[in-house]
Amino acid sequence: MRKVEMLLKFGARVTVVGPMLSPELLELGEKGAIECLERIYEKRDLDRVALVFACTDNHAVNEQVKKEASRKRLPVNVADSPGICDFIVPSIVKKGDITIAISTSGELPLLSKKLREKIEEAVGDDYLAYLRVIGTVRGHLMRTVKDPRARSAIMKRIDRMTVEDVITKGVTKIKEELNLP
Repeated sequence: MRKVEMLLKFGARVTVVGPMLSPELLELGEKGAIECLERIYEKRDLDRVALVFACTDNHAVNEQVKKEASRKRLPVNVADSPGICDFIVPSIVKKGDITIAISTSGELPLLSKKLREKIEEAVGDDYLAYLRVIGTVRGHLMRTVKDPRARSAIMKRIDRMTVEDVITKGVTKIKEELNLP
């Protein structure tokens, strides 16, 4: 379920195959958010896919999926087996346009989760507001100041501003303060 939720956050089309899917997965299937195939895995399930997650509680099935996906040159993540994965999935914090990935290279997922929880607490709406204000100012800067060194110097000045200052001042006051056209 965690992997499905993460993939959906990033707009992936997800198909889940399993003989006994959880009520949460089936509900997502009923809503049309994912495709649910409530049956045992079949080799043809790897047709028309770009990425594979083998996350069953059956080691033999996970190995079979890994072998068949590898033959098709499809990248595979095998749950709880980082040594045979083609890729690992970082723990993700996504708030608006801010995305932060945390990874322990598969060594200690528990630590990734703890760090994610701490970062989720720390990244509040103030950072989203900061992103909107400075993103707007930077876009204006890119369009109006052609000299890269001058842009860099202005961005260094912006970098010295606190998050609170940026939010309080807003786009107009910051542009005035920086003497932007």
